[in-house]
Parts: sequence; C-alpha cells; structure tokens
Amino acid sequence: MARAFHWLVPHPLLTVILTFVWMLLQNELSAGMVVFGLILGIIIPWGTSIWWPDTPRGFRPAKMIGYSLVVIWDIIIANIQVAWIVLTVPTAKLKPAWIVVPLKLREPEAITMLAGTITLTPGTVSADLSDEGHSLLVHVLHTDDPDGVRDDIETRYEARLLEIFT
Repeated sequence: MARAFHWLVPHPLLTVILTFVWMLLQNELSAGMVVFGLILGIIIPWGTSIWWPDTPRGFRPAKMIGYSLVVIWDIIIANIQVAWIVLTVPTAKLKPAWIVVPLKLREPEAITMLAGTITLTPGTVSADLSDEGHSLLVHVLHTDDPDGVRDDIETRYEARLLEIFT
C-alpha cells in the first residue's frame, strides 16, 4: 500500500505546496478548485519525478530554517545597499568585480543552493561553475574589497550549507 502511494504521489510535500499555490492563484475556495489543485499537485511531481535526484545524503532540513532566515535578511539588506549604490554612486565610480569562490561543497544540490542564494542576493550574480565543480565565478556590482566578499560568501552561506548537506 505504501509503495503504491509513493508511486502515485512521489513528493507528498510538493503536492501539498502546489495545491496551496494553486488555491492562492485562483483566489477562490471551492471544492472544485481544491480537487483540481490536488490533481495538479499529483500530476506535476509524478510527471517530473524521473528527473528528480535522490535526496542528498546527510541532508538536515531543520538547519534550513536558520539558513533561510539568514538569506532573507541578506536579501533585504542587499536591496537597500543596491538602491543606495544606484542612487548615489556615479556609473564611472562603480567598482564591479569578478570573484572566484573556491568551494568546499561537493553535493550538486548544495552547490546549486549556493549559486541560487548568491544570485538572489541583489548586487551579486553567480556566473559560472568550474568544470570540476571546485569554484564558482561571481560578479559583484560594487565592492572595495573582493576578498571580503569571497570570505563573506564562504562564512555566511557555504559554511551553513556544509552543515546542512553533510
């Protein structure tokens, strides 16, 4: 019975989230919308499950809460900083930089989360991953200290992701 349920609903949490998002998008609470949301919530994960990797070894979802709060806080602060830069720093005085961040992370999911976090934070963009997956190329909008930015990425994000994925 459990095997049949897992085959039908390979990602139950995603099914619930998709159903909830569908209801929010519809802005209408009716039995038909809930049923259709559940149908979508089952079909989408089921149809894409063959491309999903297995859960990473040693993944600690509880630590994700702290990481998420740090990232949200950093996004808020970076928005203010980028707005300040845009409003006060003339284009000729901007100091953009390309920074190579060496990676201790080896799990593809962890590296993807790090790259996504960097890109979500205004003023920085993950541009490339080395062929071996040992370093990440990051573009920074404006910095006086590229080494400090690299160190911040390593201590604020990578260190936390190492705790989450090991």
